[in-house]
Amino acid sequence: MTVLPIVPYPDPGLRSVAAPVTTFDAALARLAADLLDTMRAAPGIGITAPHVGIGLRLVVIALPADDQIRTYANPQVEWAGTETVRFEEGSVSMPGVSADIERPARVRIRYHDLAGATRSEEAEGLLAVCLQHEIDQLDGIFWIQRLSRLKRDRVVRRFEKLRRTN
Repeated sequence: MTVLPIVPYPDPGLRSVAAPVTTFDAALARLAADLLDTMRAAPGIGITAPHVGIGLRLVVIALPADDQIRTYANPQVEWAGTETVRFEEGSVSMPGVSADIERPARVRIRYHDLAGATRSEEAEGLLAVCLQHEIDQLDGIFWIQRLSRLKRDRVVRRFEKLRRTN
């Protein structure tokens, strides 16, 4: 497959709401495979089509604890638990920086698989956090928007410093 160029922060496309996937065909399956290759090359554990400049609601996740590749078209959170967890988050569009973000520890999502079938999935822990992070991205919410202004400014300064030195 293909490693696609990643859209870098602060590209405005990262804050755009992605359009629903309406065509479930070989081109969508190719895009999902390309997203997986791109995510692994970055490296990362989750990626969306907007990360590569394609404004579609498509997510690929591959957690380090298992060998399962998860692909979600048009995912949306149906339910989120009240218990929260903190995980270190970052983005393939903002490599080299991360910060702890608090999110619900459990979620249930509804999505379409690559064949267009509607599915539902419950997730907890890292998978739940990753799903929320990537669904935020599809909704035009870049991960640093979940930080306080002070923490966000620190992360942006660190990222800009990294970009200048590389």
